[in-house]
This record gives sequence, structure tokens and C-alpha cells, in this order.
Amino acid sequence: MSSTLLKSAADTEQFAEQFSNTLKPPALIFLEGELGAGKTTFMKGLLRGLGFQGTVKSPTFTLVETYDIGARRVVHADFYRLQDANELELIGFRDYLTEESIVVIEWASKAKIYLPEPNWVCTLKLDVSSDRRILDMT
Repeated sequence: MSSTLLKSAADTEQFAEQFSNTLKPPALIFLEGELGAGKTTFMKGLLRGLGFQGTVKSPTFTLVETYDIGARRVVHADFYRLQDANELELIGFRDYLTEESIVVIEWASKAKIYLPEPNWVCTLKLDVSSDRRILDMT
């Protein structure tokens, strides 16, 4: 496991952008952290690093947002509002887990029984007193 101190939102984006250079499909990443820990900011940096130039939307209400970047598909899912892992079967979530996709899931703990083992688990921890974050990666 490695830990990185992120002093600002810009640091978080920059780290994720650099991390994106190591990703090759298929990849599954669990992005963990409490509300406000910087998960969406991390995702913005990751997408920018992969070449996405548009608006990054949080999938909190839509459950899944997809981004086609060249030959790659990046899937950003947020299971925070998931009531039951079986809901993923209803929306055909397994169809997103392809050989050509990079899949990033927030709140994956709500559906671990449904998901394969991730390549990476990225956990953001917020230090409220300093507004810094610690990113643990395994």
C-alpha cells in the first residue's frame, strides 16, 4: 500500500491525472471515501489524464456515467444510493465490465458480492482541520 498527502483539490486532480497514465483496459478501480473526501475531484483528474475534455458529471443520481475517449470507454459509477446489489443486475451493470473499459466505482462496498476483485482500491481520507486528504492505494 502507498499513501500520498494531497494538500488541495488541485493536488488531487494532478495525482489522478498522473495515475491515469498507468491504466490500461480492462481495469476496475474502487474509489472509497466519505462524502466530501474528493472522489469526484479525483475522477475529474483521471478523466483529464485520459484525454477527456468535457464536463465531468457525478453519477450520484444516474448511478452510471460513461465517457468514450478514443477506443477506450471509462465508466464512472456511484453506488451511494444503491439499496440492494441486485439493482445492478436490473440495469445490466455487468455489460460495463468489458475488456475495453476502465471502470471506477464509488461506494463499491455496497455491492462487493456482485463485483469482481478490483485492480486498485483508492481510499481518500479527509483531514477536516486542514482540508488535506490522504490517499491510500492498494
